[in-house]
Amino acid sequence: MKSFAARAAVAGALITLVAATTDGAAQNSQNPSQPQLSGSLLFTNYCATCHGQRATGDGPLAAHLRKQPANLTLLARRNGGVFSPEMVARIIDGRKPLAGHGGGDMPAWGDAFAKSAENSENTAGKINALVRYLETLQQK
Repeated sequence: MKSFAARAAVAGALITLVAATTDGAAQNSQNPSQPQLSGSLLFTNYCATCHGQRATGDGPLAAHLRKQPANLTLLARRNGGVFSPEMVARIIDGRKPLAGHGGGDMPAWGDAFAKSAENSENTAGKINALVRYLETLQQK
């Protein structure tokens, strides 16, 4: 991080994101048989701050991080043209880190989602919705 102000901005953004997670869980608990999980909305709420609205790594907090956020539109290209839902889900989850992926700057969304969710299905549902959305963003 570059300065105390930058660290404070990142911390504030993460607190806001975790709070938003709690709000989303409350909405889904009103009708647990019909969870409406939009990957696009989840991305906007949890990922765009660092990765940017177009998922290219240019979010408003990107310049304040030690490591540039990944361009998420290139995941398949960087993996030999194959989009791996399992690998992407594991990176988003963050509780079983992959060497060279995510890292200390990226939140472990599995923990954040689990702490605010009523059950693990909600956590898995959010991660899966994000994975499906990221798959639609892949450059050809």
